[in-house]
Amino acid sequence: MNRELLMLVDAISREKSVDREVVFGAVESALASATKRLHGADVDIRVSIDRETGEYETFRRWHVVPNEAGLQIPDAEILLFEAQEQIPDIEVDDYIEEPVESVPIGRIGAQAAKQVILQKIRDAEREQLLNDFLARGEKIFVGTVKRLDKGDIIVESGRVEGRLKRGEMIPKENLRTGDRVRAYIAEVDPTARGPQIMLSRSAPGFMIELFRQEVPEVEQGLLEIKSCARDAGSRAKIAVLSHDRRVDPIGTCVGVRGSRVNAVTNELAGERVDIVLWSEDPAQFVIGALAPANVQSIFVDEEKHAMDVVVDEENLAIAIGRGGQNVRLASELTGWRINIMTAEESAEKQAQETEVVRKLFVEKLDVDEEVADILIAEGFTSLEEVAYVPLQEMLEIESFDEDTVHELRNRAKDALLTMEIAKEEAVESVSQNLRGLEGLNAELIAKLAEAGIHTRDDLADLAVDELTDITGVDEEQARALIMKAREHWFAA
Repeated sequence: MNRELLMLVDAISREKSVDREVVFGAVESALASATKRLHGADVDIRVSIDRETGEYETFRRWHVVPNEAGLQIPDAEILLFEAQEQIPDIEVDDYIEEPVESVPIGRIGAQAAKQVILQKIRDAEREQLLNDFLARGEKIFVGTVKRLDKGDIIVESGRVEGRLKRGEMIPKENLRTGDRVRAYIAEVDPTARGPQIMLSRSAPGFMIELFRQEVPEVEQGLLEIKSCARDAGSRAKIAVLSHDRRVDPIGTCVGVRGSRVNAVTNELAGERVDIVLWSEDPAQFVIGALAPANVQSIFVDEEKHAMDVVVDEENLAIAIGRGGQNVRLASELTGWRINIMTAEESAEKQAQETEVVRKLFVEKLDVDEEVADILIAEGFTSLEEVAYVPLQEMLEIESFDEDTVHELRNRAKDALLTMEIAKEEAVESVSQNLRGLEGLNAELIAKLAEAGIHTRDDLADLAVDELTDITGVDEEQARALIMKAREHWFAA
């Protein structure tokens, strides 16, 4: 029988052109599965075949787990202290093995063993096909629609399959069996049971790769696509940069009579594409991204990573776009939060912000409104600026003499120290369970304390927009913090 086993391994190895070791591993798995059926599904069985003689041994194994963890699978685990009674120097994650009677290969049947072996070999072949495909470094998957699977589409390219999920298709797109299709390789999941290549036709990366194929200057390094934002099937924006002054980035991407951009648009079911000139200056980049709207003025808030963009009444609807589409895509393209407003709204907001700064200076510096307005007119917006801006800059203010400047700086420093002490005292009043919440740092805790948020329940009761206003974090982070704070409710 042992000789027959070796002959079986050699025959399958030659027939399928796979290494003998792969076949031996498959046989061991088949024998282990048969043994498990005799002892129970939860037991852990290991079979070891001698590669020279064909003889094999079977062992039942117990995984050593920490004492405090307890036994999750009693038939296949053993606590550390019990294992140490048998082997004193054994450690967690080691195994204790006990020889058990081996199952004759005749008991499981040569055909059953062969099926298990062939499955292992098919898995190995499948893995090799995937690796060969990925080695080509392609980012666009070109294939034919093979079948539908629970709303998803299975696309076949040679012997490799990809899965295009319904949510990754272009809306209202109707693909049928046999259609030729191109899609972006968004992810590779080697653990997936079906197709392991996950495809997308709605990802921004797909549009970038399509332009890379249509515009040779991108591949040559003369042009660079810096970013892309899409509302799949409707509208998109891409930002391009030229590394050669002789090359017009927008005209090059558009092509003669629009040939290049039209090729991309046709592939994407008529999706309209705005090509934007990328700029190192964030304000200029945002102005370009909001085209075709004309911008009157723009105010940049570096701390909040936001911009207030002022447009006239005629351009307001254009700047916002249908359903907010234009400003949303511009925001995604540039990475900045964009607030569109009219000149009247901007003036009102600036007046409110000026009043807040005026009250701060009057209260903390103990000065009258006239002095506060002089500081504001000179561009000062915080106590930190008054305290630590270079001395020479403040001495250049005509309305202040040297003594006044030194006094203002000292008062600002004293006020900052007092506020810091008060902030530390406020943080101390925050409950320990809130301080230990994952995702909160000292700065965020201080801001919460200043707003009167002292416990997890206080944080859990907040709405997302309330938390973003208090802390300045984005909506995604705010939502995650609130859900984290609510976990104990669901646990209870």
